[in-house]
Amino acid sequence: MDESPRWANEPFLYLTTIGRRTGRPHRIEIWFAAHHGRLYLLAGGRDRADWVRNLRANPRVTVELGGEVRVGVARVLEAGTAEDRLARALLVAKYSRIEGDLDEWGRTALPVVIELPASA
Repeated sequence: MDESPRWANEPFLYLTTIGRRTGRPHRIEIWFAAHHGRLYLLAGGRDRADWVRNLRANPRVTVELGGEVRVGVARVLEAGTAEDRLARALLVAKYSRIEGDLDEWGRTALPVVIELPASA
């Protein structure tokens, strides 16, 4: 089931990673785009962002979105791939309508995908 339409109008999601040193949950609010059951994020701080460092150490994440809590697996996308370009295009298109020029962010941020298991 493609959940993208259901989540299309949600402004952000809450992402919880597990602290790479502490083992404690680390929750952030972040922009996202949904496409064919996957969630795409862009890390403006790239590899310096704690949440990116955490998911590299433990890719299992929790997502709160649209009144649901789901567990997924996150990974940084490989630069220059079709999925990398898709993630950037989706996020810039979604948020530039309300935030203005996001071209630099779209070019320089680090793209991440979260794969969610199919809902029961």
